[in-house]
Amino acid sequence: MKRRMILKTTHVKWVTVAIFVSTFMTAIEGTIVSTAVPRIVSELNGISIMNWVFSIYLLTSAVCVPIFGKLADIFGRKPIFIIGTIVFMIGSALCGLAQDMTQLIIFRAIQGIGAGSIMPLSFIIIADIYSVEKRAKVMGLNGAAWGIAGIFGPLLGGFLVDFLTWHWIFFINVPIGIILIILMQIFFHEKVEKSEQTIDYIGTFLLTIGLVALLLGFQFAGDTLSWVSPNVLLAFGIAVLFLGLFIWQENRTKYPILPLPMFKNLSFTFANVVAILASAFLIGVNVYMPMWVQGILGLSATIAGFTLAPMSITWIIGSFIGGKMIESSSIRRVIGLGTFFIGLAGLWLMVLTKDATIWMFLGASAVMGLGFGITITMTTITAQNVVAPRDMGAATSVNTLFRTLGQVMGMAIFGTIFNSTTTRLLAENKSPGVTHDNLTQLLNPNHAPIAAEAVAQLKDVLYSGLHTVFISMLVITIITFLFHLPIKTMKYK
Repeated sequence: MKRRMILKTTHVKWVTVAIFVSTFMTAIEGTIVSTAVPRIVSELNGISIMNWVFSIYLLTSAVCVPIFGKLADIFGRKPIFIIGTIVFMIGSALCGLAQDMTQLIIFRAIQGIGAGSIMPLSFIIIADIYSVEKRAKVMGLNGAAWGIAGIFGPLLGGFLVDFLTWHWIFFINVPIGIILIILMQIFFHEKVEKSEQTIDYIGTFLLTIGLVALLLGFQFAGDTLSWVSPNVLLAFGIAVLFLGLFIWQENRTKYPILPLPMFKNLSFTFANVVAILASAFLIGVNVYMPMWVQGILGLSATIAGFTLAPMSITWIIGSFIGGKMIESSSIRRVIGLGTFFIGLAGLWLMVLTKDATIWMFLGASAVMGLGFGITITMTTITAQNVVAPRDMGAATSVNTLFRTLGQVMGMAIFGTIFNSTTTRLLAENKSPGVTHDNLTQLLNPNHAPIAAEAVAQLKDVLYSGLHTVFISMLVITIITFLFHLPIKTMKYK
């Protein structure tokens, strides 16, 4: 068994700051990009493939999460964390230099590889340097990074999009990454003794192919609007085959990438299922709520991004509430409260009419932030706390992987619903100017002149597409609440 020891020379407070910075960098990536997507889609004329800007990033990060988690177990947290940060910075810089949609998608894939290291290792390092008793509070504090990113990300992203170009939203990650590397290099010190543990190359290959095929299957379904097309069925078939072989390999190898016995614990399994579903809802909010504000209300990217700020502020509050409640209440009850708030937010979005004001979106954002702050933090802590200490790193990687899978699934499902609804309504409407290209232009506040009558009808089409998405998101929240019930009613220890 490999022994890992955090040396006394490690400065816990500054390492925590570094983790805070890494979380901030990951969080601001979501809020800035979400704000800029309508402008990117408008300039690059790619509304039908806009999901790839998100999905390729999620795909590569999801595939790399368990691999980087295993590499961190073998070579140490610090070197893998720094390597991942460097890759993320390179990907971000290249995204900022992208000149067309194809380049942007390719560079987002590189960026996602780096994120596949940063995201799980942030939580693993917190678990390494803090006792179980302090972990919930520290993760709640770390949730403040989401709040700060939520406040400054949309505003900064909207400002850059409105007054410069969307390319600049990616360059912001480079100086942040440099600060992060300096902090980790100076203040985090660990000793990793050599052992006979090796990388399961066969398992790594099988898992990579299986996950890529699975995620591509969801993406193809979103692009083709058909879940039974040849490409989708082939991708899912390959996924089933290779993931089945992966399970067989993990059961026979001495050093598996993912210890499968973890999934025999129902609390571990269902906590991760809740994380999947909550993450699917979250990606829907990040993508489609700004689209409503810009396309239907006709407001700027800055204001559209601002609607996400309350969610990030209350995310902090929710994290602290969860951390406090879990000291005296059961895990199931705390997660149940979080999923209740998410469901309430889903209902709020579903009942919005075309005449909804910006204040209604701000209120919905605040409610869902409470839900995410409780649910996301508590499912992560649950995944870490119900497995053996030696499996904590793998458990954290699984939780991060499942959250990423949830976002990819959400993008595919919601993208299919949105595209199929708007495509059908555009085909049925024969009025001049009510076209797919004009619907794309509607998302840009500075769009070329469109006839007033056509604008009104295009907004009706956009509203119908978004309203249908919000209905499906409400269904997701109901299922999320139901899946928290099998989690044991044990107290946090």
